[in-house]
Amino acid sequence: MQNKIPTHPMEDYLRMDRMPHIWCPSCGLGSIVTAFMKGVKNAGIDLNKLALVSGIGCTGRVAGYVKLDSYHTTHGRAIPFATGMKMANQDLTVAVISGDGDLFAIGGNHLIHAARRNMDLNVICVNNFIYGMTGGQNAPTTPLGAYSSTAPYGNYEQPFNLVGLAAAAGSSYVARWTALHLQRIQDSIEEMAKKKGFCFLEIISPCATVFARKNKGGTGLDLLQDYKRRSSIDHNADPQKIPLDMDGEIVCGVFVNDEKPTFAENVEKGTSRKVKEHPLYVQDRKDQEV
Repeated sequence: MQNKIPTHPMEDYLRMDRMPHIWCPSCGLGSIVTAFMKGVKNAGIDLNKLALVSGIGCTGRVAGYVKLDSYHTTHGRAIPFATGMKMANQDLTVAVISGDGDLFAIGGNHLIHAARRNMDLNVICVNNFIYGMTGGQNAPTTPLGAYSSTAPYGNYEQPFNLVGLAAAAGSSYVARWTALHLQRIQDSIEEMAKKKGFCFLEIISPCATVFARKNKGGTGLDLLQDYKRRSSIDHNADPQKIPLDMDGEIVCGVFVNDEKPTFAENVEKGTSRKVKEHPLYVQDRKDQEV
């Protein structure tokens, strides 16, 4: 009897011909990708109607490994690509997975306006507090006092509070978890996939190679243990008041979960009203009545 060749449990979701991946040992991205695909599966999303978009950097590599229609776009432009895709085909579920530098530095303007419009997108930001692939430079999320290649004496800039910014810009769904909270991430992905509107999820992920090395944080496992020590879950927390720093509490949870019209729904409603008010439409109706 011929032995059955074992298969990888993620074989239906990953491009196995591109394995092994290039992510560093103890990076959280591999676990995050698994949680993403399991969340999508649990939501019952047809993979033929799911598109994934990313920008540059470590997290940007996700688009190249998943067995989906995926787009590895230019630096900071993942959300414009995703917006065009969604507006062209409303039947698609469109997700964006990218890093904190890509989404909140050069891409920050796109993110706040997509949230303001309530575009029907699922945006996952993997936050490792630094530019991990391009030299370890300061990012918009680098904590005050942390070291980077462009802040050798410690960071003097106040970092963005990503969940506070996303909520203030008008997101319909805002959540934060760490790479340790894999079941929670999976549940949030499922919720986002089923929900209309701009959904934002921040995932705090270890970067052992660059961030931890520069800040004496140890291995990726050490960082995860630190996340466990510092994390708490409070779904009622005000996202404006839970910024992150080097040593303080990491408040996690689902902070915003609202229902409101999406951009496409507002366009359809507004266009229909304007068409009915247009003089040519009114005259055409009168001619039909005669």
